[in-house]
Amino acid sequence: MTRANIELGNVTPHNIKQLKQLNCVVFPVSYNDKFYKDVLEAGELAKLAYYNDIVVGAVCCRIDVSEKSRRLYIMTLGCLYPYRRLGIGTLMVQHVLKYVEQDGNFDSIFLHVQVNNEGAIDFYKKFGFEVVETKEHYYKRIEPADAHVLQKTLRKNRQANGTL
Repeated sequence: MTRANIELGNVTPHNIKQLKQLNCVVFPVSYNDKFYKDVLEAGELAKLAYYNDIVVGAVCCRIDVSEKSRRLYIMTLGCLYPYRRLGIGTLMVQHVLKYVEQDGNFDSIFLHVQVNNEGAIDFYKKFGFEVVETKEHYYKRIEPADAHVLQKTLRKNRQANGTL
């Protein structure tokens, strides 16, 4: 048996419909047109995951900047069920970690996970993420509606040295 070829590719106007279809299957929430418009402009922060040239997963992030911090938010990271536990999710998280490392100017990475999604929570914990907050009624129209905020701290608050 030959080894599977797993790689990441750019999201483009030509394959955005594949991302929409994937998200409809993988996630219990739906995303609006603005989400996909923003993803098209996200560059390295949005990737499709291919398994032997078939789209089986995707990761979409955005940069969140406030007066106190610069954080990377993982909006979505998912893989079709039959392709889980093959290293595809790990490859996507590693891509995100490499991005923030090369940039060098992020305080943390964070995401929301439905409180009953123990598989996802355990997956992110392997990469140093931890539950830092639980938001009640975060999700609309799905149960449970609560979400954990998982975060990987990259550096402590920068205000001490006065830089942003």
